Amino acid sequence: MSETAGEPPVLSRLSWLDRLLPIWIFLAMGAGVLLGRLLPGIGPALDSLQVDSVSLPIAVGLIWMIYPPLAAVDYRRMPQVVGARRVVTVSLLLNWLVGPFLMFGLAVLLLPGLPALQEGVILVGLARCIAMVLIWNQLAGGNNEHAAILVALNALFQIVTYSAYAYLFLVVLAPHLAPQAGGVAVTVNSAAIALNVAVFLGIPLAMGFLSRVVLIRRKGEAWYQSAFLRRVQPTALLALLFTLVVMFALEGNAFVQFPLTVLRVSAPLLAYFALMFLISYFLAWKLGFGYRDTATTAFTASSNNFELAIAVAVATFGLTSSQAFATVVGPLIEVPVMIGLVYLSLALRKRLFPIPGRKRTGPAGPHAPEVAVPREGPP
Repeated sequence: MSETAGEPPVLSRLSWLDRLLPIWIFLAMGAGVLLGRLLPGIGPALDSLQVDSVSLPIAVGLIWMIYPPLAAVDYRRMPQVVGARRVVTVSLLLNWLVGPFLMFGLAVLLLPGLPALQEGVILVGLARCIAMVLIWNQLAGGNNEHAAILVALNALFQIVTYSAYAYLFLVVLAPHLAPQAGGVAVTVNSAAIALNVAVFLGIPLAMGFLSRVVLIRRKGEAWYQSAFLRRVQPTALLALLFTLVVMFALEGNAFVQFPLTVLRVSAPLLAYFALMFLISYFLAWKLGFGYRDTATTAFTASSNNFELAIAVAVATFGLTSSQAFATVVGPLIEVPVMIGLVYLSLALRKRLFPIPGRKRTGPAGPHAPEVAVPREGPP
């Protein structure tokens, strides 16, 4: 699939850190396994400092990897929701109704007899994207303003709904479906989930909000965007890699179960990415959205906040749990899958959103003007 004329290749518009994310994750996993083999005492040493059954070094890593994305959210855009009411309504329905139930169904269907892995995948489905979606949306030429509004809404919705959704899917629904799937029920502490969401989402959310308010007031918005965020955002990846190193250092059999687990967990995740993107894209198109809002709707609906899912799984089920292991697969496959969806979105733009009477000669990409194309249905 080719890209629109005038646009640089998608990969060249990603930072080298993001382009190589799967490699960094593999290296962190390998480093953890090697560290655990060479220094058997390092795992107990790291785990000896605990806060409410969570290793203190891990707690710091989990909070920090969520903080940079939340520091980048501009909550001042919230009043603009009124002007984007239609897009926001459709996106929220897809994010908080269709997405979680779709992931739940895929987890039960494609991971039969593996309730712990099911729970990890379900936690991923409940965590709506607040960070990388801005990158994918921009690469696909989506509506940056509306994407920023949706990211702010998702961040706030997660504080309110994540614990309740986790209770609904893991405590109420999953035990009834596990016997049908040939699995064994797993005890889930709903109070622990609520506490962990409050800690591992609430603390970085407060930090991000205060950072933006205080630093912009003192240094100005230009400095905050170009200097502070530019320096702090890459540290989220470092925190994620640190967490993975410790996880694999503590879990002695990680290397043996890793390939099979990745294959198993990848199945529902890949199906989710594809189905959620296509459902959202064609729904927005049928509703008459322009290309930019269609792309934004599809990417915000099909992306997930893997960092939050990892934090909740680790804090609730344990660092070496299968639930935590399952959530790690998400960021491993996210970059190649989402890059593929960017190319798909650009290809669909040419077919579904043609400019009648002339070829596109103006600028393409996220700053291209929106063009309303009258149509009566699918071509």
